[in-house]
Amino acid sequence: MGDVSDEVLGHVHRLYGAQSHRIDGGRAQEWAATFTPDGEFWSPSYPEPAVGTAALVAFAERFAAADEQAGTRTRHVITNLDVASADGAGLVVRGYLQIVVTEAGGASRLARMTTFIDDLVRLDGRWRIRRRVVRRDDEPR
Repeated sequence: MGDVSDEVLGHVHRLYGAQSHRIDGGRAQEWAATFTPDGEFWSPSYPEPAVGTAALVAFAERFAAADEQAGTRTRHVITNLDVASADGAGLVVRGYLQIVVTEAGGASRLARMTTFIDDLVRLDGRWRIRRRVVRRDDEPR
């Protein structure tokens, strides 16, 4: 795996910032658009992976509905990105993802601490996630 340019790093950071704001803001279609049309989201926090745009949109809609129903506000905080060139065309991104939940009128709490590995590809001139695999920190190694 190779190094990437500062320009690529900037694009990757913008992708993750936009993605977090989109899912946290209930913008399911826009969040799903940060993935490729056949994109995959794998997380042990959910019973099955979301694969493809329609499934990704439905996942994000369920996420927003659950937050609304619970009277909470959830934030995705992505940090400690490690970005490497995978094959000259794609990228592999490793990072930490904190899920912070704030109860209505209450304090914020860390709901989950996770790591993720994403495979990114260029699609229509923009970086998109082809596959995301999330691992919870409370899982056995």
